Amino acid sequence: MGLYDRYLALRHRLHDADPPAHVAVVITERDLLEQGAYETLSEFLGWAFEYGAERVTISVSVLDEAVVPTLERELRTVDGPRPVAVRGPGDTERADAPIRINIGLGGKREFAAAVQGIAESVDAGDLGPESVDAEQIEDRLVFDDEPDLLIKTGAERLSDFLIWQSVYSELYFTDVNWRDFRRRDYLRAVLDYQNRQRRFGR
Repeated sequence: MGLYDRYLALRHRLHDADPPAHVAVVITERDLLEQGAYETLSEFLGWAFEYGAERVTISVSVLDEAVVPTLERELRTVDGPRPVAVRGPGDTERADAPIRINIGLGGKREFAAAVQGIAESVDAGDLGPESVDAEQIEDRLVFDDEPDLLIKTGAERLSDFLIWQSVYSELYFTDVNWRDFRRRDYLRAVLDYQNRQRRFGR
């Protein structure tokens, strides 16, 4: 660890505010084609848990679903400090491991599937329309937890990711590309989060 990284780590450790318990990061399939991308991912997971996270969600946005099986195969073997759950576009089983990886399961698709499940329950008479609320939707999401901090690398725009869950997340955009993302970039994101006053929509 370099001197500047040590300085940032010290600032983080001495900060009064808690670090984010659930960190999410959005990357692209193209990012994973870069040399060293999986090593960066392993290091990122290590940093997250080292600096206070209890859960990490990685979202890989994909343009071509044909690459999903290959990405799933690679990402299931990622070297992480905690158990990993990988979910793709067609998965409906909830991801509940400390490290959760979403490959191409867009927020719109996930939300639509949840609404469809509710509609089927109402149609079957198992659920009354008056009982449909936010909790009913959340119970049907594959990625149910709300991130405290959502990091987007490479550009200041979001992709179709965690539409429902990230409503009250703190968003952090960095122009650093994934291939160049370092410990200091992660610590900057965490410190930025700790310096904010969360309002949860209020």
